[in-house]
Amino acid sequence: MAIVKFSKKEFEKHIRLTKQIEEKISMFGTPLESISKDEVIIEVFPNRPDLLSLEGYIRSFLAFLGKKPGLKQYILNKPLKNYEVRIHKSVSDVRPYTVCAIIKDLKFDDEKIKEVVDIQEKIHNTLGRNRKKIAIGIYPLEKITLPIRYEARKPQDINFMPLEATKEMTGIEILQKHPAGREYAYLLQGKKKFPIFIDADNEILSMPPIINSHKTGKITTQTKDIFIECSGFNLDILKKTLNILITMFADMQGTIYQMKLFYNKKNPEITPNLQPEKIKININNINKLLGLNIQEPEFKKLIEKMGYDYKNQNVLVPSWRTDILHEVDIAEDIAIAYGYENFKPEIPKISTIGQENRKEILKRNISQILAGMNMLEVSTHHLLTKQDLKKANQRSKIEVEKSKTDYNFLRQTLFPSIMKVLGDNIDSEYPQHIFEIGKVFQINDKGKEETGIKESEHLIIAYGPSNFTEIKQILEYFEKMLNLKFNIEETAKQGFIDGRTAKILINKKEVGILGEIHPTFLKNFHIKMPISILEINLEKIFDLL
Repeated sequence: MAIVKFSKKEFEKHIRLTKQIEEKISMFGTPLESISKDEVIIEVFPNRPDLLSLEGYIRSFLAFLGKKPGLKQYILNKPLKNYEVRIHKSVSDVRPYTVCAIIKDLKFDDEKIKEVVDIQEKIHNTLGRNRKKIAIGIYPLEKITLPIRYEARKPQDINFMPLEATKEMTGIEILQKHPAGREYAYLLQGKKKFPIFIDADNEILSMPPIINSHKTGKITTQTKDIFIECSGFNLDILKKTLNILITMFADMQGTIYQMKLFYNKKNPEITPNLQPEKIKININNINKLLGLNIQEPEFKKLIEKMGYDYKNQNVLVPSWRTDILHEVDIAEDIAIAYGYENFKPEIPKISTIGQENRKEILKRNISQILAGMNMLEVSTHHLLTKQDLKKANQRSKIEVEKSKTDYNFLRQTLFPSIMKVLGDNIDSEYPQHIFEIGKVFQINDKGKEETGIKESEHLIIAYGPSNFTEIKQILEYFEKMLNLKFNIEETAKQGFIDGRTAKILINKKEVGILGEIHPTFLKNFHIKMPISILEINLEKIFDLL
């Protein structure tokens, strides 16, 4: 959660603060921390980066108050001559995507510059995952010669004066000597080339995601026009981030110009694009989820209070909203617009005695046993990226339709998930003893009349550094504590070392696998320690416990 401080004077230019407005701020889903003589301090949840700036917050809050409802429209001017960025294929292995825009006719003072820097860093730290997913660069246009190139060079071939430095440095020197370079050096660790933006006069503008140039990348009170770029790995998220920024500058009375991005020679990508997304809505579903009975006219009024438009049973979602993925997200905003204080609690018209599900009791007991063995429990996403599956040399038959993120595939084992955890923590202290109890998914095909997705609970344990003997001892202790009898038989399985792998059996039925992970797979996840793993299908032993 981000703590955001707005100037009280600037806030009250748009909305006068009263007791009623203070209550509305919290009911909008942004808890009010405090109001002082000079500042309004609120909390903004990470899923709403569009509210991090004063302009973005005021735009949405005015709609919520019913003063300016509906989807706000902005004017986009077409690219002028040389408003181009050419993306070289060399960045594909480093930071493959960028989106860009130009804003003109701005008026900066020290307060506005501070606000721009502040939202830039807040987006970096929230949506950008500390610059890992998104890096933002803002540059004074008067110091840049268009068009611009985005390419990658060897670090020794990069030479410029980074922001607030006193001399030029190479790419490696920036990572070693500059404060920002040292802080974010891990983002370029192991890369043979570093990405840079460079103008038509061969002046380096920045080395994302690390630092801007002091000469061409510092906004001052004299700056009127700016060039904005966002670089990263997910083009859709980058576009929404750019839209958050350009609408903020437009609300500062700036004029937005699009740019042509050439990823190939023929067809340029034009950014920014503020075209809203259409989501088909079933109002009956919304009522069922919320326990309401609103009709279409009231639904339209409520949805417009949250900054949307509604036409022909479609909700038009603002292009700067990063949190709207599904009809359920729309339902949440309807609840906010309706007012949680207006919901009336009801006692269900049924009489039952509740009790904890037996499987949940067994899962908790298993977790307690493993925690007692000094293992750390982890919890990972059900969805995996194509890259995750590729590293684990697996395929998934279950792909999410119209996914809005890179996480498109339901996992069929816990193996890729646990390996990803280990790979993301290679700098943490060893030994690393972790486990997870989680769902996996399979195609359930029992004929034409009965098809679908079958869910099952699996347990996976990963020990590092360790060998086959140690993971087998874990299994033996585990069966003793659960009063079960496991048998093991040597087997061969992809991802494991031949001769150090066995299948786990109960009553001659296979329920899992254990063994040492093959060095090739360890390398795929950048793991430098020997790892042993066992994975068990718990569904096959629940009935025995």
